[in-house]
Amino acid sequence: MYEVELKVRAGHEAVRQRLSSLGAEDAGTVRQIDTYYDAPHRDFAETDEALRIRREEGEDGSTTRVTYKGPLVEAESKSRREIETGVDDADDLDSILDALGFSPAAVVEKERERYVLDDYTVTLDSIADLGEFVEVEHEALESDLESTREGAADRLRDLGLDPDEQIRTSYLGLLLDSSQ
Repeated sequence: MYEVELKVRAGHEAVRQRLSSLGAEDAGTVRQIDTYYDAPHRDFAETDEALRIRREEGEDGSTTRVTYKGPLVEAESKSRREIETGVDDADDLDSILDALGFSPAAVVEKERERYVLDDYTVTLDSIADLGEFVEVEHEALESDLESTREGAADRLRDLGLDPDEQIRTSYLGLLLDSSQ
């Protein structure tokens, strides 16, 4: 499965109002702490991959997930292969990765307001040290990447945002760029 994602920098208040007027479903707010890892056997920055442990706290409790993100598969969006699974104990997983030579590279902290609009997830992200962003995403089969991306662009336009202003750099990349 592939994640198709379009992200733009945007203030949240006008987007919240637009989501309400379009009848978007409020899917809740969560706090996420993402720890990204460097691999001992290859440079993820060069291969455009990522390995992440996500700790999430929300109204329904807390969860931890580990995610592998493959390289971008197209130039028009942030579409990439994504493999994710739940983790019972984040500290144990961190110890396993450490024993295998993986080391924490950076931490991204965010508050996320989630909405559902026409089967797309719209997320209003407040990222520590970076600011406010809006993401529109949907999972797709490889054969459906183009139509799913076009649908995401349409959702951005519905929200009064310009898909041509999308940012293809990850929050991790933006955070690392801002610290240099």
